[in-house]
Amino acid sequence: MSTIKLAIIGTGFFSQYHYEAWTRIPEVHPAALVYSTNAKRAAEFAKKYGISKIFDDVESMIQIVQPDLIDIVSPPETHLPIVEMAARYKIPVITQKPLSENFHTARQLVDVVRKNNTFAVTHENWRFKPWFREAAKLIEQGAVGDLYSVNFRMRPGDGQGPNAYLDRQPYFQKMPRFLIHETAIHMVDVFRFLFGEVAAVTARLRRLNPVIAGEDAGIVVFDFTSGAAGIYDGNRLSDVDAENPRLTMGEMLIEGSSGQIKLDGYGQLYVRNMGRPFRLHQYTWENRGYSGDCVYALQRHVIDHLMTGSPVENRVADYFNNLIVEQAIYQSDAEGRRILIDGGAHVPSIKMLEEQRACI
Repeated sequence: MSTIKLAIIGTGFFSQYHYEAWTRIPEVHPAALVYSTNAKRAAEFAKKYGISKIFDDVESMIQIVQPDLIDIVSPPETHLPIVEMAARYKIPVITQKPLSENFHTARQLVDVVRKNNTFAVTHENWRFKPWFREAAKLIEQGAVGDLYSVNFRMRPGDGQGPNAYLDRQPYFQKMPRFLIHETAIHMVDVFRFLFGEVAAVTARLRRLNPVIAGEDAGIVVFDFTSGAAGIYDGNRLSDVDAENPRLTMGEMLIEGSSGQIKLDGYGQLYVRNMGRPFRLHQYTWENRGYSGDCVYALQRHVIDHLMTGSPVENRVADYFNNLIVEQAIYQSDAEGRRILIDGGAHVPSIKMLEEQRACI
């Protein structure tokens, strides 16, 4: 296969980053666009990104275009039926997060992928942000020794007042589960990427802005199976010292037996050895697209796999572990206690959560 015929489904706010990034991957030919309600926006996107075929029906698009890959950037409630259709036609997919509208349908989606042996990757781009990739390299090289802990303070500063999120993603205001389900799920994945599987969580969630339906602040303590610990401290109303607080969305500190790694709001990494001051760590990244061009990085990663068979991260079955952790976080907050997770194993964790009547 020398080129990949791509179909993109969706024209919402974040889809612009997908379309733009695809135009920079030479092996990919964006052949079709599928929209649901906004024909005018679809036409504008098609013209801007050089897509000749526009559809309002997924199956018709599949039958006519016969794409090699489908990028699903439509709302979560559409993901399961689209993946089911792609599975019938044996077409690989990338699907945005949330994986589906709730835990139950997300599990169904994973079951469809497994049953049909469908290639499906979750578009979880935060682990592809350049500072997290570089931090992973530094950890692998032994920059901090044995891992002790990670602390991420999420402070985008975009959640204050009655107009919070209305100019960009107004549906944020109505989400019954917000901070963890929509945003912190990214850091659950980053924590797993950097520190491994999660063994237990303890959470306290809050709603600070009264116009928001769900929680917009909270602290979650993570116990990793390795014995290391983590803290996610999220508050969408406060900001971070940065030219653009949404670039890194916050600050991070990783500690180990022989040193520390620190991330600031400008995407800069600092490293220190025990007993020595922090020093700026030089690494290369490009400030374009979304948050260090992580959308492009993920898409390039998937295409490399399809073209060469290189390893691929975040197949949907693996990503489902993030949702198990998410459920445990909400359960911990509701019940006011530490929730154990069976070392990242899928079936026992699902059974445990269902038996304990977790919110599904």
